[in-house]
Amino acid sequence: MANLPVRADPRLLVGIESSDDAGVYLLNEDTALIQTLDFFTPIVDSAYHFGRIAAANALSDIYAMGGQPLTAMNIVCFPASDLPESVLRETLEGGLEIIHESGAVLAGGHSVDDPEFKYGLSVTGIVHPQHLLTNAGARTGDRIILTKPIGTGILATAVKGKIADEAATKELIRITSTLNRAAAETIRAFSPTACTDITGFGLAGHLLEMARGAKKIFHIEAENVPIIASAISFGEMGLFPAGAYANRKHLSGSVTVDPKINDTLADIFFDPQTSGGLVCTIPSETVSGCLAALAENGVHASAIGEVAGDDSCGTVVFR
Repeated sequence: MANLPVRADPRLLVGIESSDDAGVYLLNEDTALIQTLDFFTPIVDSAYHFGRIAAANALSDIYAMGGQPLTAMNIVCFPASDLPESVLRETLEGGLEIIHESGAVLAGGHSVDDPEFKYGLSVTGIVHPQHLLTNAGARTGDRIILTKPIGTGILATAVKGKIADEAATKELIRITSTLNRAAAETIRAFSPTACTDITGFGLAGHLLEMARGAKKIFHIEAENVPIIASAISFGEMGLFPAGAYANRKHLSGSVTVDPKINDTLADIFFDPQTSGGLVCTIPSETVSGCLAALAENGVHASAIGEVAGDDSCGTVVFR
């Protein structure tokens, strides 16, 4: 992407030059347009739940930018000769439920015949320019809040390997199909300075994007990071997706994990997530009220660290 001759435009508030969650284009002094898209292959056997998970994952980018989703369009790659049409219908039904739950409307979509089944959404939302959140605004002294537990990559690996029991599968579905809407709407009242959602680069990778964007050091309190209990058990069995090891290798020069931290827990910090929670930075004086408000709205969030100081390269330290 760096070598593409992309035309500059002063109305493009967020584009490809940063590692942010969506593009943002200024329409007028009161409204900016947010655009994103995401799709992937099934992570659970149920087509209906796959649809719900994929839709929640795509919509999450709008919430991470502080916005409100307006419209969604289906993206479908479907092996018509290998799977019955009912699979596609159930997937789209599940996705539509989540679209409606978000308050958005389905405006159409596009499908192609493809050997590998994939589904997701292109989503358009809006935000007031003054309330736009990026992943680069963290300030020294801010506290860091995470709104969902991590470990879904491990659970998905266990599901694919037919090792996960029914309880673990239900937990994976519950977490990944939960919209970040309540979390985003609650946090908005507590002066957030930066936000992103946790997806393929894992907690460590997305924290590093925030640290680099703000040119800060992020200190993470490992014991306060919420982790799905069954993910720890599966992790001890070695059921990590390949992406976890790729993430850790790629981030090794900028993310430090205290050697006293258990190896399994350390690896979970790099576990690629699907439809993960929001990670936000907020002023330290608002953190108690924010956590209480989140809990009242059914979001079991945790304060996991602080923005410690300046660093021109951006670093993350788990301790």
